Amino acid sequence: MLLRPEHPRPRFRRDAWRNLNGVWEFRFDHGNSGVERGFFRPGTEFDRTITVPFCPQSRLSGIGYTDFLSRVWYRRRFSLSPEELSGRVLLHFGAVDYRTIVYVNGAECGRHTGGYTPFCFDVTDFAVPGENVLTVTAEDDERDPMIPTGKQSILYGSAGCHYTRTTGIWQTVWLEFVPETRVASVRVFPNAAEGSVALRAEVTGAGVLQADVTFEGRPVGCARRETQGEAVTLTIPLSEKHLWDLGAGRLYDVALTFGGDTVRTYFGLRTADYRGKKFFLNGRPVFQRLVLDQGFYPDGVYTAPSDAELAADVDRAMAMGFNGARLHQKVFEERFLYHCDRKGYLVWDEFPSVYLDHTRPEAAYSLLPEWLDVVARDADSPCVVGWCPFNETWDYEGRQQFDPLLALVYRATKAADPTRPCIDTSGNYHVETDVFDVHNYEQDPAVFAAAYAGLADGKVWDVCGSRQRYDGKKPFFVSEYGGIRWTDDRNGWGYGAAPVSEQEFLDRLRGLTDALLDNPAVFAYCYTQLTDVEQEQNGLYTYDRRPKFPPEQIRAILARRAAVEG
Repeated sequence: MLLRPEHPRPRFRRDAWRNLNGVWEFRFDHGNSGVERGFFRPGTEFDRTITVPFCPQSRLSGIGYTDFLSRVWYRRRFSLSPEELSGRVLLHFGAVDYRTIVYVNGAECGRHTGGYTPFCFDVTDFAVPGENVLTVTAEDDERDPMIPTGKQSILYGSAGCHYTRTTGIWQTVWLEFVPETRVASVRVFPNAAEGSVALRAEVTGAGVLQADVTFEGRPVGCARRETQGEAVTLTIPLSEKHLWDLGAGRLYDVALTFGGDTVRTYFGLRTADYRGKKFFLNGRPVFQRLVLDQGFYPDGVYTAPSDAELAADVDRAMAMGFNGARLHQKVFEERFLYHCDRKGYLVWDEFPSVYLDHTRPEAAYSLLPEWLDVVARDADSPCVVGWCPFNETWDYEGRQQFDPLLALVYRATKAADPTRPCIDTSGNYHVETDVFDVHNYEQDPAVFAAAYAGLADGKVWDVCGSRQRYDGKKPFFVSEYGGIRWTDDRNGWGYGAAPVSEQEFLDRLRGLTDALLDNPAVFAYCYTQLTDVEQEQNGLYTYDRRPKFPPEQIRAILARRAAVEG
């Protein structure tokens, strides 16, 4: 059975594609010697099988090996017809953790570094009509401080708020069959004020590029332009104006045709801006009621067992009263953002930088190229309202963060996308940031409320000792709070002392949340967290997605009107 059969890139879809998920041959390479020993040669023995796209640590992979893995190898066969080879054959990977080498028929056809972003190789010149052998190897070392790992544990087992590791392929692998003259990429620039959209396409070859825009199947705009192969920009007035909004995605569909190639994408019309200390969506002040979403699954680890489960996590959050999420310490797959786009659910994108040694300048080479790939990948999603490349840059082995590193990443992010705010490092220690955010797991509502009582009066105060200072001017965001432990597991981990009754839990949640909703100088909260993850037991849902409390009970606390919305 083919698992995860859906097209993995909703913002760049072609009909001529083939999903390569399923059962592959597999072998461990604990000595990291397989390249030297020639495991890429088609006749090499592989002693196991694995179900792609699930990592070997997961149950859904069929392996479930959770110790450290230096290198792993994959192999499968696929057939190509002469017709499929008449154009170009592109081999895509959604994500492979971490350093990847790809071989076709024993010949190396490409390398990629980075565990979270998609990559593609043109394998036409390596392939033959009939059967082909695809071999993939991935090298990974979660204890290397120059490899971004997010919440993957650097200990033997999971502990605290760090969980099962992921190595190798963890998103869909697919082939795409394209003509020589084709669309190479597209960016979408909606203009809600004017009711128009600009499309910038990179093309290969000469011809006429045509764009047709529809809304719910109705034609609402079109444009075409001839090109000799340079980048093409089309500006299209829309005959119907429908705004993307909370709970209402209202997406426009676009078909781009160039020669014999057709690519489909989508966009949403909306304005999102920060004025003073408030966030405005389509001109009205909106309080961002966010939940911390780790994106882990009991049977798939980093990979959801189905596309329906990705969508269901958005529904679960919205049922509890949240209107968005911090996608925490992981780059989520593109289909998750698609569901956020179509459901009208806000997102802060984040990079998995928690174990990265931010005291070393060379960390820029580990983070910045892949982070900019994330920004480029997700910039067209209307759900994305902010970027956050670092999280809690505590001292690393007694050394303070290298401030120029954080400043460089912030400035590069703003250069790549000047339309959204960037938080340089969520929680601490800020260097250059558009939003001042803090993390606070104080469990006493009175003490918690007192910490932010002076914000409306322009309070200026030192945070984390004297390491960072709030100037009283920037938008203020409590981007982690709560984390209230509620579990029958006595060994479960969470923040502070667990409540002794359901009523105490609800009273504590209400008190902490009211302190933020009632504060006119706070524009957003982010509650920790949506689900339990392994031993961390402070989710509003269990790890297998069962609600701990009736969703409507939690919604009544979290979703009431905020002061900034008055």
